[in-house]
Amino acid sequence: MQPAPPFARPQPAPYPDELEGRALVSRVLPLQIADRAGWAADIFAAFAALRLPPTAENLCAVVSVIAQESSFQADPSVPGLSRIVWTELERRRERYAIPQLLLDLAVSKTSPDGSSYKARIDALRTEKQMNTLYDDMISELPGGKTLFAGYNPVRTGGPMQVSVEFAEEQVGHRRYPYPRQGSVRDEVFSRRGGVYFGIAILLDYPSSYSQMLYRFADFNAGRYSSRNAAFQAAVAGLDGRRLALDGDLLRYRNGKPAAEASDTLRALLALRVRLRLSAVEIENDLRLEKSFAFERSPLYQRLFTLADAAKAERWPREELPRIELKSPKITRPLTTAWFARRVDSRYRSCLERREA
Repeated sequence: MQPAPPFARPQPAPYPDELEGRALVSRVLPLQIADRAGWAADIFAAFAALRLPPTAENLCAVVSVIAQESSFQADPSVPGLSRIVWTELERRRERYAIPQLLLDLAVSKTSPDGSSYKARIDALRTEKQMNTLYDDMISELPGGKTLFAGYNPVRTGGPMQVSVEFAEEQVGHRRYPYPRQGSVRDEVFSRRGGVYFGIAILLDYPSSYSQMLYRFADFNAGRYSSRNAAFQAAVAGLDGRRLALDGDLLRYRNGKPAAEASDTLRALLALRVRLRLSAVEIENDLRLEKSFAFERSPLYQRLFTLADAAKAERWPREELPRIELKSPKITRPLTTAWFARRVDSRYRSCLERREA
């Protein structure tokens, strides 16, 4: 009897080359968009730089977010930008007790592009224009640094409406794959940079989600918001108090946990005997809430063990956060759940289109 041959693990498929990758992206892009080849090149370049698998699901997820956020415009138009700038200028004029005449003289000054600041404000159409305008006003206007104190209201931009703050954090721990032409903020407003950072925040993190729907919610509300909202729902179910299911388990100030206890923390402290955890252990585990590691923490596992037992079935580990979207750019009531479902509808259509 011949011995059985040694078990050979199947080798993973080789990563597609540039030509193959662009073709994969082209298969899921809407037919009517301008410069399909350029979009395909930038999307696949981001996948390759992040070493993300260019599956139909991942590609359709990205295409669906771009379609929702910008309709495949690299520098999308946003209504009402001039109003936003004039409102902010007036607010700061009053704050610093600047005479109206002095502000009028300042904005009538010729700016670096040859037109007056007033003319540029009135003609604003895109966030990229608005970002450049603020940079120029801060550096060129008399008293600009004092008036704006480094303030630039443009916090998201590009075809995927990526947070500038996220982009700056991303380049801090992962090399940016393209030659920089200006600041990280400037790269966010380019098509290649906006796509790269958008794909990173959407797909470049581990999760236990059963559906892409919850990544879409996280894209809008922050990584792991859907997991954390389900955790909050389980806490509320055990403790009996109402909690905002917003996906933030701690309070934050300037991006760091604040000293003031969140409602979620207070509810967990009331459950600490049942959890068999001290207050310090609970707070330490909650500090993992923005990472995948939170799911392996004693707090997370014991909380769901209690919740499953109380419910007599498995408590959901994912839930759409209940967050109302607030921005000067938003003119009607919208929520994170609305955004996620809207993108998910596009996503499912994309998959159907690819399989047709």
